[in-house]
Amino acid sequence: MRIFVRVVETGSFSKAAAAEGIVQSTASKQVAALEKHLGTQLLRRSSHGLNTTTTGRAYYESVVKVLSELDIAEALAHDGRDSLTGPLRVAAPSAFGRQYLVPHLKMLMERYPDLRIELDVADRYVNLIEEGVDVALRIGHLSDSSLRARRIASFEVATVGSAEYFARHAPPRKLGDLEKHDCIAFMAKAGARRWDFRDGKRAAAFTPSAGPRFNDAESVRAAVLAGLGIAHAPRWLFEDVLRSGEVKQVLSSHVPLRIPVHTVWAGNARPTNKVRAFIEFFAAIFATFDCLKP
Repeated sequence: MRIFVRVVETGSFSKAAAAEGIVQSTASKQVAALEKHLGTQLLRRSSHGLNTTTTGRAYYESVVKVLSELDIAEALAHDGRDSLTGPLRVAAPSAFGRQYLVPHLKMLMERYPDLRIELDVADRYVNLIEEGVDVALRIGHLSDSSLRARRIASFEVATVGSAEYFARHAPPRKLGDLEKHDCIAFMAKAGARRWDFRDGKRAAAFTPSAGPRFNDAESVRAAVLAGLGIAHAPRWLFEDVLRSGEVKQVLSSHVPLRIPVHTVWAGNARPTNKVRAFIEFFAAIFATFDCLKP
């Protein structure tokens, strides 16, 4: 059942086998044996890959509920200090991970001394199942419905520039003024990432066309501090220098809706004890920061 669920979720026998730590041929034989036992076809191969049959989809939806109950029963059986041991693989965006996770890991490790954190910080999409990640932090609205999630923080996006830059350039007072400025852009696959705003109750947008471009948040921060222009970025990235006055926020009346931060984990059950301990710990930590409160 678990292998079948993995195949459906990954869309591949090879990926499912890798996630379960077995060879592909074993995964194929297990699913074939399951189909023989049930007397019906669950999966159909096509030029587009693997798809569930109508029966296979109904069986999958029933099986994940069964496995969820089993996972809960096992978690309850193993609940307690003994289960908070061994590695916990965590993935997080690089700048956010370095600024808000790493500084608090010492406290987490003191609380759970037998827990070993393996933190992967990178600005890329991490496939939890394929890469064996236990829990990940995702910034923004979620699109992968196969993952379980819990919102533990949110933040404001701010338009900022250094005090030195605004000493040389008049701060923008309306969205149209951005065309007159050097705008530091974050590079996405399709080009410069769009800047979203709220103009009263309406959404508004601006796409930078002039100014330097970078592919990571910390470089955007460094460029702002160097006086290279204006950026539209998470406020938490500049919280310290906004307090000191080294950086100024502009267009405060056009701040967009807050961006959510979720913890996500694979599977259809409640998180394991290790994942749950991690989530509860950092939910409490983030709540102490005004810029991250849910």
